[in-house]
Amino acid sequence: MRRLLLTLLLAAGSAQAAIDITDDTGQALHLAQPAKRIVSLAPHITEMLFAAGAGNQVVGAVQYSDYPDAAKKITRVGGYTSVDMEKVAALKPDLVVAWKSGNRGAHLDKLRALGIPVFINEPRRIDDVARSIAQLGKLAGTDSAGEAAAQAFRKRHAALAAKYSARPPVRIFYEAWNRPLMTINGEHLISDVIRLCGGDNVFAKLPMLAPTIDAEAVLAAMPEVIVASGMGEGRPEWLDDWRKWTKLPAVAQGNLFFIPPDQIQRHTPRILDGAERLCGQLDEARARR
Repeated sequence: MRRLLLTLLLAAGSAQAAIDITDDTGQALHLAQPAKRIVSLAPHITEMLFAAGAGNQVVGAVQYSDYPDAAKKITRVGGYTSVDMEKVAALKPDLVVAWKSGNRGAHLDKLRALGIPVFINEPRRIDDVARSIAQLGKLAGTDSAGEAAAQAFRKRHAALAAKYSARPPVRIFYEAWNRPLMTINGEHLISDVIRLCGGDNVFAKLPMLAPTIDAEAVLAAMPEVIVASGMGEGRPEWLDDWRKWTKLPAVAQGNLFFIPPDQIQRHTPRILDGAERLCGQLDEARARR
């Protein structure tokens, strides 16, 4: 009788430990138990794993996984577009978390062929960041920390939306890069940040997620604000190239703004830092009307 009871208790514990989840591509994933050795294939995923309380379980990460500071010490497995398969396999992960828009499908297929579970992440809306953190916490067995971080994120998001989303619209061009000239469409996470602040992305209707455009398209769109991010913490010099177009509303009104890329281009809790900054910039533009 005792043996039967013990068997039932162990079976119940195993059932609780098993994880069944669907990733952002609609693929079902089953883990017999929470992941203890995780490889992250994107900097934003690494950051979210730490936010979910799973930083100690991350044994491998791609280049530029630099936040928080502890992430800098993690073994590198190449870049998100150039994953080193041998290094990943050598780490013996029980889970790889990948980025749909950044990682190559061929790499992910090879990992699956090796029997490594792969979970694909692809946030497209601000609340997807909260959902992703909670999911990663579940996968790593740090559910409580993941849910707490997700709820804190949602609370801050709601406060920003209540404050800014109903303000008069401002036409904005987000310059992701200058050569080639690139922006984002309405399906991109950054466009959701723009909407949160009461902005109107002038290239929202373009079909590609991160399209290449030309200066003539920007001039025709007549944005009231231009926001650039560049590569680092400093304001990119090429943002001032627009000053020669003196009839452009963004130039005429002095609305050329900068946001550090880590605060708006990464799908992490810090995106609300970028949102708060952008909302303030759009308020500046409204005040200059």
